[in-house]
Amino acid sequence: MRNETELQGITLLGNQRTQYRADYAPEVLEAFDNKHQDNDYFVKFICPEFTSLCPMTGQPDFATIIIRYIPDVKMVESKSLKLYLFSFRNHGDFHEDCVNIIMKDLIALMNPKYIEVFGEFTPRGGIAIHPYANYGRPHTPFADMARERLLRHDMR
Repeated sequence: MRNETELQGITLLGNQRTQYRADYAPEVLEAFDNKHQDNDYFVKFICPEFTSLCPMTGQPDFATIIIRYIPDVKMVESKSLKLYLFSFRNHGDFHEDCVNIIMKDLIALMNPKYIEVFGEFTPRGGIAIHPYANYGRPHTPFADMARERLLRHDMR
């Protein structure tokens, strides 16, 4: 069981006064220590209700965002991730930008060994856009893994 010291810095989980930001807010992201740093393993999040705005028309864009990462020392706390993704609701950016911003913010928070973010955006105007971005820590086998997964991503 985690002790009080290990939970320091986790302020959103269990907080009954949660504020749902409707403007891009990377500062809501929180991390905690990975107790299993001796293991390489994937953590996967699926957010089927992601919403952002088209930067040109202001119309809403809907997507399922899938985040997979291999943690090192830090891990993202799930409620803070939910609030962070919710903060894109009024953020006007292209689909590709949203996916890359999410990935870069999570890298800044956790410095994972490997991370990938996939956006399955709902078609609008008869075309679907599915951006994918990934990162592997440089000069490690995870950099090679990132390159390989990128080159083989969604090959049909």
